[in-house]
Amino acid sequence: MKRFLVLILSLAFCLPVCADDFNITGTESWENYALPDTGEETKPVSDEEFEEALKKIDSKVNKWKNWAENRKKPKGEAFNEANESEQIQNGTNEEKAGDPVICVYMDLKIGENIVPVGHYQVKGEIVDGKPFLSLYQAHYLMAKLPAVETADDFGEDEILFAKFIPQNDNRVKIIYGSLDFNAYTFVDTK
Repeated sequence: MKRFLVLILSLAFCLPVCADDFNITGTESWENYALPDTGEETKPVSDEEFEEALKKIDSKVNKWKNWAENRKKPKGEAFNEANESEQIQNGTNEEKAGDPVICVYMDLKIGENIVPVGHYQVKGEIVDGKPFLSLYQAHYLMAKLPAVETADDFGEDEILFAKFIPQNDNRVKIIYGSLDFNAYTFVDTK
């Protein structure tokens, strides 16, 4: 009981002192408070400056977190389904995909010349109304083969394709398909 009485009396004496410190009476307002005068003119901060300052502080505070997140990102150009339809409509998808590539695993005899074993990009072209299949390595034209245009899609699911099909020991067939035309040609082997 004595402890309870001491507690009540101590609160009674401290309450008026604390009331002044905490402004319980409500007599003071924010108008009485002012920033210290440093002699510098204050100017408003734009949103861009504020965002830049936040990024700068965030980069310092979360240095290792940002480093770990950047290491997780895949390298290369981003591609997702959202921009896939846009690329198809603009025609940039075929340009980025490039020409189809075939693997020639035996030497080809084209006239007096020999096309060695290797990987070749096949580009179909119609020149003066005649179809040709051009074989490229990098940007060098290795061979230009006359072809036969056909409406046959060779049972392929893709629109842009090229395949190297052996017919017998001395002959191979190269088939090609694109949005423009489908064609094939026969080439002798060495």
